Amino acid sequence: MVLGSLCFAKKIKSPYNLHSNELLYISQLGEENNMMENKMEKNKMEKNKIGQNQTNKSNKNMKLLIGLGLAIIVILAVVLTAIGKGNKQEANNVQPGSTQAQLAGGSASPDSTQAQVPASGDLVIPLSGIAEKASFYQYSVNGTKLEVIAIKAPDGSIRTAFNTCQVCYSSGKGYYVQQGDNLVCQNCGNRFKANQVEVSKGGCNPVPIFDADKTVDGTNITISKTYLEKSRAIFANWKS
Repeated sequence: MVLGSLCFAKKIKSPYNLHSNELLYISQLGEENNMMENKMEKNKMEKNKIGQNQTNKSNKNMKLLIGLGLAIIVILAVVLTAIGKGNKQEANNVQPGSTQAQLAGGSASPDSTQAQVPASGDLVIPLSGIAEKASFYQYSVNGTKLEVIAIKAPDGSIRTAFNTCQVCYSSGKGYYVQQGDNLVCQNCGNRFKANQVEVSKGGCNPVPIFDADKTVDGTNITISKTYLEKSRAIFANWKS
């Protein structure tokens, strides 16, 4: 009876009496599971790190763009300020008593031409710009506009005169417009031969500017500021 009980007991396997190979297999499964979890956690941390790096890089690029934009705005502000100061300085340099030549405005002759005015205040007319067709050069003295006619005569000489009539100047319309070979007074209609500029004096013709009142070299005609200021009176009502 006792022997039979022992044989039956051997057939029943206790959970605490597992084979060593089975225990090793279970242990290996646990280690693999832990390794898998660690690997998944590591991958998750790496992904978070990559995402953080990308975020930091994006923030850095954004800061660079903002900095560049601010720098451009500052540079533009400095440039515009400098330009504004320069324009203001130029405006301040033109005092009430200043003298200047200028491109003609609304009241200028149709063929008005830019002349040069150096620091001396003289009117400088380049010879290269003078042709058989009359050129008109405006000049301003204390707010009074003067205009000089320059024309090349058939003999090649350069003639100059004020664009105001010696008789009609006080009318406000005593100035000339070229029509063909003639200069026509806009007040009385007198027609004056263009090749007679600086030749005829007196009567209804442009007030001549003779050699004694100008300097001619190989490049320019220069009419002094002093002479122009003395001639201001004949333009007092000019085109008024």
